[in-house]
Amino acid sequence: MSDRWDPAAFKVRVDEVLRGFVAEEAGRLAAIDPLLGPVAEQVESAVADGKRLRAAFCYWGWRAVGQPDSDALVRAAASMELVHAAAVVHDDLIDDSPLRHGRPTAHIALCGAVRPGPRAVETARSLAMLVGDLLMSLAGQLFAGSGLPAAYLARARPLWSALARDLIAGECLEILRTGADPDTAASLKVIRYKTAKYTVEQPLLIGAALAGAGHRLREGFSGYGLPLGEAFQLRDDLLGLFGDPERTGKATDDDVRGHRPTALLAETWRLADADERRQLRALLGRPDPHGEGPAEVRALMSRLKAPDRIEAMITARVEEALGVLHDLNAPAPATAALTSLARSAAVRLS
Repeated sequence: MSDRWDPAAFKVRVDEVLRGFVAEEAGRLAAIDPLLGPVAEQVESAVADGKRLRAAFCYWGWRAVGQPDSDALVRAAASMELVHAAAVVHDDLIDDSPLRHGRPTAHIALCGAVRPGPRAVETARSLAMLVGDLLMSLAGQLFAGSGLPAAYLARARPLWSALARDLIAGECLEILRTGADPDTAASLKVIRYKTAKYTVEQPLLIGAALAGAGHRLREGFSGYGLPLGEAFQLRDDLLGLFGDPERTGKATDDDVRGHRPTALLAETWRLADADERRQLRALLGRPDPHGEGPAEVRALMSRLKAPDRIEAMITARVEEALGVLHDLNAPAPATAALTSLARSAAVRLS
């Protein structure tokens, strides 16, 4: 691969690693018993789509230290996408989301594959949980078997513990904050731990650790990665309610129906007067068979200009991240690639 950043070519490389590795493991699972076929299909489906941003950040964390392109490193970087796939399956299960990438989520798809009966839904949810668990296990397996020297892998191993701990902490905080009165600081903390760290900061740090990066570069990657990761999730918050479902591949009412602690909702709450807060309380988390609630929430958010506040927060975080990046004086190809990735993470339609 040349020093010029080509996202499409990189995605092809990561896709080839993921699909080959996961297909082999899913085949081994299905070979145990024919009943496991639908479960194996969902393991493969979990890695069928994706921008491969996490793998890209890991790759450029490595290249920024001065290391050359490496197929073994691409395999290690691809493991970041299995972490993401596991998190997505679990997150969709927790949120009871029906769609992802325009297709039924794992627990919905499995409901149609299990034996009909009064416990079909519970059975499908249990199977989806185990799909997510297996994907996380496969992430560690792919990383360890990437082909990088054992000494390199040992440098990054402690970061895997931090990645899992922070991701779980963020998911737990979101669950515990769901349904509470919205609070922007609390929402940003959820974002930082649930998404920002494992999407940008930790893949960068893992790539850098594999390459033997020094303290200054690792510190700079955290200064770049955390605000950019937050910008990534803030964009997701906006797309979750105001995006085009044809592009996002997700339902647009999940956050309202689930009364989730998004920063968009928190800023709406902060800007709302007493009557508007009463309106929000009545709309959030309620059954809404006709889909009118999300439309009313969107109208209120727009009237209060809450989406503009989130856009400003995204812009400020991207500028902060890029300021740190350009102060690092990393090799020019890495700086160019990480600048491009920052734009891709924060300015997107899906």
